[in-house]
Amino acid sequence: MNTSVILSKAEFLEHWLGHRTLTRRTIEKFPEKELFSYSIGGMRTFADLVKELLSIAEPGLRGIVQQKEEPYNHDIGLTTKEALLAKWDEDTPKIIDLFNQIPVEDFHKEYNLFGEYKFPIYSNLLYFVDNEVHHRAQGYVYLRSLGIEPPFFWERY
Repeated sequence: MNTSVILSKAEFLEHWLGHRTLTRRTIEKFPEKELFSYSIGGMRTFADLVKELLSIAEPGLRGIVQQKEEPYNHDIGLTTKEALLAKWDEDTPKIIDLFNQIPVEDFHKEYNLFGEYKFPIYSNLLYFVDNEVHHRAQGYVYLRSLGIEPPFFWERY
């Protein structure tokens, strides 16, 4: 195991939270109707993509901290923009708390995320961020096609 450090644990969390802030602003940009109904080329609606993000980040971190391999559950039943934003806001402090419970020395330990993805914990954490960026980019495509300017991607705070 290489012990060189590119980011501290706190810097990684700050980076992730910046992405969460930007994704929240992206959700806010959507008109209610299009958030739940608009798609291009067979992609899922942005609401469905956000529900996926909500089904991964906090539950995934909770599984890592509790060392429980709970199956992935996308059926979270949120049907309004207000409900999505409220859940997003509710999960953020939980994510901070759970993330801070993971000892740095555990980041290279394997964890079987949702009982399906056996990788080192740091890899699962990177997946949470990568997946959010990927789906937010899909939301940007939707917003632009609706004639709505998305938030600047570099303004994460």
